Amino acid sequence: QVQLAESGGGLVQAGGSLRLSCAASGRTFGRYAMGWFRQAPGKEREFVAAISWGGTVTYYGDSVKGRFTISRDNAKNTVYLQMNSLKPEDTAVYYCAARFGPATERSEYDYWGQGTQVTVSS
Repeated sequence: QVQLAESGGGLVQAGGSLRLSCAASGRTFGRYAMGWFRQAPGKEREFVAAISWGGTVTYYGDSVKGRFTISRDNAKNTVYLQMNSLKPEDTAVYYCAARFGPATERSEYDYWGQGTQVTVSS
């Protein structure tokens, strides 16, 4: 059992930056990949970024490439999402997820956080 807790969401202006954090607790001894997804009202859940356990392999959704950066600190059991050049279209609830396997853009993750709201104003 792994529990994930996102933090760092809030209201930012377009063009601004925000860093989300996701702290894992519980059964964190395994080599789990982490991912970020987001969901806006009326839209399907969208892949944002993913990172392998060692941090070597990363994936990004097309809509965030060049603007967002995923990283992790395994000593702190935490994954981060640095969000730069934010756009109003980035407004969504952001969820972190963990899986015991390779990083993937698919929603095939074993554990999910509760989500944190990110709102980007025009």
